[in-house]
Amino acid sequence: MKYVTYHFKKVAFLSEGKGTPVVLLHGFCEDSTIWDDFAAALLEEPFRIIRIDLPGFGKSEVLPDATIEQMAEAVQVVLKSLRLKQVILIGHSMGGYVSLAFARRFPGMLLGLGLFHSHPYPDTAEKKEGRRKSIAFIGRQGHILFVKQLIPALFTPKFARSNSFLLEKLIFSASKYKSTGIMAALEAMASRPDESGTLAGIEAPALFIIGEEDSAIPPAQSLEQIHLPAAASIHILGQVGHMGMFEAKRKTEQAVREFVFFCSNKSQS
Repeated sequence: MKYVTYHFKKVAFLSEGKGTPVVLLHGFCEDSTIWDDFAAALLEEPFRIIRIDLPGFGKSEVLPDATIEQMAEAVQVVLKSLRLKQVILIGHSMGGYVSLAFARRFPGMLLGLGLFHSHPYPDTAEKKEGRRKSIAFIGRQGHILFVKQLIPALFTPKFARSNSFLLEKLIFSASKYKSTGIMAALEAMASRPDESGTLAGIEAPALFIIGEEDSAIPPAQSLEQIHLPAAASIHILGQVGHMGMFEAKRKTEQAVREFVFFCSNKSQS
């Protein structure tokens, strides 16, 4: 891993390969390692894969009172350090929220935008209340019990039963984060603005990966967004929850691969 500094805190990242730059952003209570197998498959193509640990996760330090917009600025600092002028940005869940903030702040840097089980809409009042209850729970009990409950619910029950080792690995990884980073991310998501106007206004193509059995982001909500951008590649995955990079590895790899080639060709035409 390499590091840059943002607001006096370390932000960790990994850059591999040569070719079209593709930035992969992880979701809440995850880090860049969720893309390990995914990145290995994409590196078989002429792609440069950049994986970033968002503040408070993985090897990046906690940024107190971090906002989604500040996370997007941290991504931009990483890309500036790599001297990248344009990238394809793909974000999973919370990483999608960061990607949308990035698209609003730095639209000229965007070759393509991928929302991987994510969407542009703000939290409902009920969702905000749930996140703040989680913050209070973590403040009282710590975060380990919280992540033990969170992570299995991201998968379909059938997949979770058949892949207990993977779930244990993800829970172990999340248990090593600091409670303060998890709580900051929960508040950042609760406070984020509506980015539907951002998605409607982007000139770059968009990619949507949607799980039919996603309990974190209901498919009906995901489908509301697909008409917003001018150009979109839409993939609705049956029997998949919130973690398509694991639950439908080959299909999601292929969707991203085709999207990157399309964006690359479009930028050169």
